[in-house]
Amino acid sequence: MTLLQEPLIIGIDSGTSIVKAVAFDLTGEQVGMASRLNHYELAGDGAATQSMGQSWADCVATLQALAEQIPDLARRTIAVSVTGQGDGTWLVGRDNAPVGDAWLWLDARAAGTVRTLRGSPAERARYVATGTGLSTCQQGAQLAHMLRTAPDLLEKAEVALHCKDWLFLNLTGVRATDPSEASLTFGDFRTRRYDDFVIDALGLRSVNRLLPPIVDGATQTFPLSAAAATATGLLQGTPVSLGFMDIVSTGLGAGVYTRGQPAACTVTGSTGIHMKAVHFSEFLLNDSNTGYAIVLPVPDLVAQIQSNMAATLNIDWVLSLAAEIANGAGTSFQASDFVPRIEGWLQSSQPARLLYHPYISEAGERGPFINAAARASFIGLSQNHHFADLVRAVIEGLGLAARDCYTAMGTIPADIRLSGGATRSGSLREILSAAIGAPVRLSGRAEAGAAGSAMMAAVAIGAFASMDDCLDVWVTPRLGALEHPDPALAATYAAHFETYQRARIGLEPVWDALSAPFPHPNDRWHHERLRA
Repeated sequence: MTLLQEPLIIGIDSGTSIVKAVAFDLTGEQVGMASRLNHYELAGDGAATQSMGQSWADCVATLQALAEQIPDLARRTIAVSVTGQGDGTWLVGRDNAPVGDAWLWLDARAAGTVRTLRGSPAERARYVATGTGLSTCQQGAQLAHMLRTAPDLLEKAEVALHCKDWLFLNLTGVRATDPSEASLTFGDFRTRRYDDFVIDALGLRSVNRLLPPIVDGATQTFPLSAAAATATGLLQGTPVSLGFMDIVSTGLGAGVYTRGQPAACTVTGSTGIHMKAVHFSEFLLNDSNTGYAIVLPVPDLVAQIQSNMAATLNIDWVLSLAAEIANGAGTSFQASDFVPRIEGWLQSSQPARLLYHPYISEAGERGPFINAAARASFIGLSQNHHFADLVRAVIEGLGLAARDCYTAMGTIPADIRLSGGATRSGSLREILSAAIGAPVRLSGRAEAGAAGSAMMAAVAIGAFASMDDCLDVWVTPRLGALEHPDPALAATYAAHFETYQRARIGLEPVWDALSAPFPHPNDRWHHERLRA
């Protein structure tokens, strides 16, 4: 069989910032990749929205661009699978048309509704069923908030989807979601089905008609529709698999589980995802009602997850400060121009000189605690600190936040597989390993989310007899050697972590005070304070 005749599987991964279409051969080797920027809008009221029509158009564009790279792509493609950003609310109405723009996981408008729901007597039982702490990013919270504040949206809607579900609908004409999205918000991770009690606890019984059927993309596919074939250039009837949400698809592709060996995985992307693969009977339900239980496309296995709202977004922010200052001096820089300097800044700075909490997201934090008012902070600044110290503190903060999350899940893992572009840096891996206090290894998989989704399609169409067989070929050979933390650095960060935890607990009333609205200029109290 010649190269041009090799069959391919396309994995689509529509993230917050980028949508990608990646072609893999049946050994898991990446053959080609095309991408387009995703665009979303932020508003002062906490809204974070994305055009659903544009999202589908961008997905189509990546598939068309991939066809320009790979000869005879349509004929060689034996399956397509799609994953994408999790949580959020993508409402669809008559004729499968969007009901306005999608609410993304970044959207913070449901914060008040979440506070109310978390105070409900049913909250603990809801958490025990789902294994998932309630936060503003989730569809359940957003639907509950819409029901209170924008019921007209729900009246127009016929189904509530997620990002990948929306793309799957456009690819196949089928309205569906997958077990990972369904059970973490509306169901039970043990059964992988919807749970009426959970729906009632969210106050959504009146709109449960919006919940779509659940489809397992590791066992079932649907044919590519004629309309999608015309748009994308792929062949009508090509099997399409609905992948699990991007978090666990990435974990699967990066090695959170390999045959007989549940492990752990940290994904350092825009967000920070920290997960352990466990049997559902061993899942740890914490007293704080936080974290996620997201089922894996492996029987009886669930990913126990704590997720930081922002990871590399913190690095982007601190580098943007450098760019802003440089541009103010008459030069022309972007934040990305400073990425090559990070290694030098890390080498020229001392460990644990500053404390940084990486809660830079406008939506606050969700792991291992939930507080929409949480904000980033530097602690310990003096006139002797330099910009290199700030950069190092930000990266240390990512490691300490990861440790905070793993601590909330029980014991620190003995083998953490790392994924995400930032982990290509040896210095960053060294800091992460020492700050977490655990050995790490780099996943050699560049596009783990697309690969994890494509693996599901490979099993669904029978290219592999089981997911274990697929993992043996696609994942295990691409795992790097175990890298152990430097003992002295690990001891330094262990002490620093205790301070990190005490400080973030102590800052909670400060965050609440800062999140309170400023008084209106006409407010009587405001004028009295000014006169005083």
